[in-house]
Amino acid sequence: MRLSGRTGITPVEDSGSPGRGLLHRVGRACARHPWRVIGVWLLVLLAAVAADRAWGGAYADDFDLSGTPSRTGSDLLDAHGAAGSRGVAAQIAVRSDDGPLSGHRDTLVTAGKRLAALPEVVSVAAPLDTAGAVADDGRTGYYTVRFRRNPAQFEKSYVERVDGAVHALRADDVTVEYGGPLGQLARPAAADRASEAIGIGTAVLVLLLGFGSVAAAGFPLLTAIIGLLAGLSTLGLLAARYSFAAASPTLATMMGLGVGLDYSLFLVTRHRKLLHSADGPVEAAARTVATSGRAVLVAALTVTAALAGLFASGVDFIGMLGVAAGTTVLVGAVAALTLTPALLGLAGRRIDRWRVRTPVDEPDDSGDVWHRWAATVRRRPWTFLLLGLVVLGVLGAPAAALRLGHVDAGASPASYTERRAYDLVARGFGPGTNGPLTVVVTLDKDHATTGAERDALAGALRDALTGTPGVASATRPVPTADGALLVSTVTPDTGPQDRATTDLVHRLSDDVLPGVLSGKGARGYLTGTTAAQQDFRDILADRLPVVVGVVVAAAFVLLLAVFRSPVVALKAAVLNLLSITASFGVVVAVFQWGWGAALLGIDEKVPVESYVPMMMFAIVFGLSMDYEIFLLSRVRETWLETRDNHRSVAVGLAGTARVITCAALIMTSVFLAFLLSTSVVIKMLALGLGVSVVLDATVVRLLLVPAAMYLLGEANWWIPRWLDRVLPRLDPEGSGNPDAPAEPSASASASASGAVTR
Repeated sequence: MRLSGRTGITPVEDSGSPGRGLLHRVGRACARHPWRVIGVWLLVLLAAVAADRAWGGAYADDFDLSGTPSRTGSDLLDAHGAAGSRGVAAQIAVRSDDGPLSGHRDTLVTAGKRLAALPEVVSVAAPLDTAGAVADDGRTGYYTVRFRRNPAQFEKSYVERVDGAVHALRADDVTVEYGGPLGQLARPAAADRASEAIGIGTAVLVLLLGFGSVAAAGFPLLTAIIGLLAGLSTLGLLAARYSFAAASPTLATMMGLGVGLDYSLFLVTRHRKLLHSADGPVEAAARTVATSGRAVLVAALTVTAALAGLFASGVDFIGMLGVAAGTTVLVGAVAALTLTPALLGLAGRRIDRWRVRTPVDEPDDSGDVWHRWAATVRRRPWTFLLLGLVVLGVLGAPAAALRLGHVDAGASPASYTERRAYDLVARGFGPGTNGPLTVVVTLDKDHATTGAERDALAGALRDALTGTPGVASATRPVPTADGALLVSTVTPDTGPQDRATTDLVHRLSDDVLPGVLSGKGARGYLTGTTAAQQDFRDILADRLPVVVGVVVAAAFVLLLAVFRSPVVALKAAVLNLLSITASFGVVVAVFQWGWGAALLGIDEKVPVESYVPMMMFAIVFGLSMDYEIFLLSRVRETWLETRDNHRSVAVGLAGTARVITCAALIMTSVFLAFLLSTSVVIKMLALGLGVSVVLDATVVRLLLVPAAMYLLGEANWWIPRWLDRVLPRLDPEGSGNPDAPAEPSASASASASGAVTR
């Protein structure tokens, strides 16, 4: 076969047999032996679930900040035996409404002893025995309980033991609430089942209406659910060995359910199209896996590579969130590539036997609505390109005001004990008491050899601290037992998540401490939970550009290898960056500015959680590449057949528009359903991801991509000769299809490139 015309390309004839490709053989084997594949998956699922229940680990927010000032200060306190520095601290807030707490002295003492007797408890500081632990009204106070390790990682049953220790206080009409990591442990189980049910229910409706066939709706759902359960069980087993954040299973569920439905849906749609021309259902399933299955595989690897790019942050906490999401993505892809063809082979030609309307698959008629839309964009490409850019620009504008921070317990639902503890402490002592700062000063023996010199330094330090704007109070610095450190506690005027507290942390660490300690041979550090969270935020803010660069570069190289076009790869990266910026803008407007936040059950403005932008970027970039790969795969397949850029764009858009639209509706419903979560961070991710999918499937795929490809013309497929030679060949579509023309050789591609430039 010779393609004549301006390109002058003579493609290599495909002489290989249809079964040569690995994916083709996998698809054929699964379709030929469906019950074996289904049986294996059921055994794997049962074994994984049972193993997870028996040996699965727990999830908790615990991150290592080695080398940061907050970690250095904490290590110094431990090394020099500072009083009350050991372990992980949690507050238990108490309030008496029938008089001063002193009237409940005996009960408070008894509760303190019972708390101290609990396993994992290092020490307990009771309210009446600790300076500053009782408010001015005498009715509110708090215990400081220190645990050997983070109590958020304990079994839920531990809360019952704490309840037993403080039962006498509650019986004595004293309100008791748990704060900090102990409050996190006491949170009710995440109500993700309702979100999952909404996502699945919406998927059923969209699939039935979009494709008309019960099987076309049922097979993706069954595949996605089995893959999700297997992926979550695998994640649980990994959690027994590695530390995963509390949000990990929810994030993994969102990703696994969304992509699992998408991947299987693409395969089912292509299979139903190939049934018209293939030699039987088994061969149709084999060709489906060899063609669309390649796109699924490349898409899954792209998402996983983007998530793996989170390790470029240098923070394991962030990288492991990527691992959590990537686990369900990979398992979902494997399920789609094996279980879906098995179900298709089992159904045979009866796949459309049960229907709610006339089943549809990919359009053939050039008069189809999507062909007409492609023709409309072709007539006015500049108009649609500018329209799409304006939409993304307006939505992305608020992103310029992005403020990273930590969403504290004050934004949790009032039904949570950690929120009630936060409110008790804030009302009794001031909001800054929920986020105190510990100042640690190392003393140089050459400069502070006498008690008088040390006392003078302590006095100067306290004066500097109390005179700093934003400080509500500061204790006089006291030396450790070995005299090597001075330790002071600073209480801010504002709560932990307020911008003013962030500014105070920077003011103390950058100006106040260096100023007062200069020339004294001493160094100061800020430590404590609030300081650690600020260090965490600063690290992520500094490394976000690195993560963006790594993810974009990896995706660019992958697309370049797949589509053999620098222009296509660069265009995809730029458009995805624009859509991600727009989703950031929506998150800032809703959460940071409070626009419509009340509709999501959030009663105050909050900063954007420090790791949300990095997570959103990796996830959104990967998911955007999913749709890009599915669309461009069909465009490129037609280009290889016709060498007609305009026709290729029209056919590719029409061939994938229905399935991408339905997939986007499903994924959007899955993400937005998690707005029901009580976690503000999960709400941020749900809204940001949902908006990004909508923008990607509408503004980007229907406006920007076709308009840009029409304007670029045959330059879309230009590639330098030397680059074509060195790039590996990762063909997602076409080469595995026996009916498709084989790809030109490297020399032919280079010749075409030269013809295009001429």
